[in-house]
Amino acid sequence: MIRKFGVGFGLRIVAVLFFFLTILAGTAITYAQQSTSQPAQTQPTPSQPAAQQPDSQQSSSQETSEEEPLSRRKARQHPFKKWNFNVGGGASLTNGTTNNFVRGGGGVIAAGAARNYSRYFGFRLDIQFDNLPLRNTALQLAQASGASNHVYAATIEPIINIPVTKNWGGYILAGPGFLHRSGKLDTSAALPGSACNPFFTWWGRCYNGSLPLNGHFLTESQNEFGFTFAGGVTRKIRPNLELYGEFRDLHTTHNGITTDFRPITIGIRW
Repeated sequence: MIRKFGVGFGLRIVAVLFFFLTILAGTAITYAQQSTSQPAQTQPTPSQPAAQQPDSQQSSSQETSEEEPLSRRKARQHPFKKWNFNVGGGASLTNGTTNNFVRGGGGVIAAGAARNYSRYFGFRLDIQFDNLPLRNTALQLAQASGASNHVYAATIEPIINIPVTKNWGGYILAGPGFLHRSGKLDTSAALPGSACNPFFTWWGRCYNGSLPLNGHFLTESQNEFGFTFAGGVTRKIRPNLELYGEFRDLHTTHNGITTDFRPITIGIRW
């Protein structure tokens, strides 16, 4: 599922942000204490004309109006959302041994959720469905008139977000994944106990070089573990809504049987 980071980097970013917010909070508290004590110091005395009081109040209000926007600007220097969600669809390209039996262009439906620990670093969970239609040559090897074949995949990866401009950005991610591949041949003229060809080996129904005598080779069901690598581009269309395009490379294996495909997905992220 997946051929396709830095936890230490993310933790350092969090530590820097925490230190910065602590300093900012201390500054705000000190300023608030000074502001509350200021009126008592500016009360007019008998020897001080009352006309001078507005100047002192005006100076204090100017400092407040200048200080508050500055604090807000500092607090907004590195904003980030703790959670992001995405949903999209597209099609897959095939690779490796899978390309020998599956044609490209099968549909993809994907959804995910990301937990961000800084503006740049987080973890993302993705779940997707991929249709893997068999080639005509694979159906000939299976001696079948038709078939269905698809994959359910789940991956969890560190994600590194890369802000480029106000509206454009990108991201990369890589990590482990789990895949469940299942399919069914409509019919097959292959004889139980006959020697396996490469298709039935990849189909996962070949035992000791032969098709099972009980005839249970029309269906496949196998679980595989592997790795994924992906990259994407984002375009902001609203304050909390982005379009994204993603290319992913998935590779999984179990008992020497591999599944390789490359989904291309377009969707929205919020």
